[in-house]
Amino acid sequence: MAPATRTATKAKSTLAEVARLAGVSAPTVSKVVNGRDDVAPETREKVLAALAKVGYSSPAQRRVAAPGPDVVEVALDALTSAYTTDVLTGILDYAAVAGVEVMVSVTGGTPSAGLGPERRAQRMLDQGRAGLIVVTSAFSEAQLSAFRRHGIPVVVIDPQNPPPSDVVSVGATNWAGGKAAAEHLVALGHERIGYLGGPEGAECNQARLHGYMSVLMSHGIAVRPECIVHGKFRSEHGIEGLKRLLSLPERPTAIFAASDSIAVGVLREARRQGIRVPEDLSLVGFDGTAQAEDAVPALTSVSQPLQKMGRSALRSVLRQAHGEPLDSHRVELATELVVRESTAPPAASDPARGSRQSARAGQSAATAGSLPST
Repeated sequence: MAPATRTATKAKSTLAEVARLAGVSAPTVSKVVNGRDDVAPETREKVLAALAKVGYSSPAQRRVAAPGPDVVEVALDALTSAYTTDVLTGILDYAAVAGVEVMVSVTGGTPSAGLGPERRAQRMLDQGRAGLIVVTSAFSEAQLSAFRRHGIPVVVIDPQNPPPSDVVSVGATNWAGGKAAAEHLVALGHERIGYLGGPEGAECNQARLHGYMSVLMSHGIAVRPECIVHGKFRSEHGIEGLKRLLSLPERPTAIFAASDSIAVGVLREARRQGIRVPEDLSLVGFDGTAQAEDAVPALTSVSQPLQKMGRSALRSVLRQAHGEPLDSHRVELATELVVRESTAPPAASDPARGSRQSARAGQSAATAGSLPST
């Protein structure tokens, strides 16, 4: 019997044994092996258990079984933002030290891309991935849980949706960063402070918003819903958001933008409308990317350690892949407010400075030399 015929016969007999153990038909086993998603979850679990019992691996798994470096997949929304570039740089830096290969996939914000959760997880197994790092993409809980059921280590950076409790997530101290940004603007004398955020339900956006709101409330400044505008972490949202805030009867004298990309859009539209930053409008960004340093004027921004977040995520994936214990399933790294040229006290003619201005004068003087660092 030729080698190829013997291999095919052995695979068929193994699948038949799996079908017998699982109490299903051979075609059903074939569907599970090939990553088809038209199998009931409970049936799939029985087949997977039977496959593990007989030690079966698919042809694709056997092709990648030869010893070699770990391969970790990184799923990104896009490669066009400074945020993503910094995170990916951190991942690649640590990969070079650890001898790991990195495969990058761009989801375009639709991570399922026609594949069901189980089928995508099976495909990753067939491709021999050691783990997956998800950067902000809106992977559903069902998708993340499918990876975990298949034993694929997953780490999510700045998740838009709360991940399952057994999935590791890496982020920054977003609440403290939002608080630091708002404290800085209030200390300068601003009371009408707009907030241009990212997707409303995103965890990082909610934390930054709540930090901002806590400062306003602690200083007796009303939180005005019309001054809070959610959108995407992109410059286009900064452009449209500023237009919306400028249409208000009482325009903000300062804006806290929840990303540097949003802040750059604000700068672009402000320049088009002849609004001077910071003379007419103070502006704070978030991320601390090169965009903030290179902007004109240079942006005051809450810096989060993006490259360190990338390194931490890859380290966590590899520890899981090698069966090593984790210190925590939630990693939060410190943020820091970096003051540059885009913030200043409101214009002297601004009527909003009001009676609370004098009450805060002592606080402003105390914080001017030492701004909050979180």
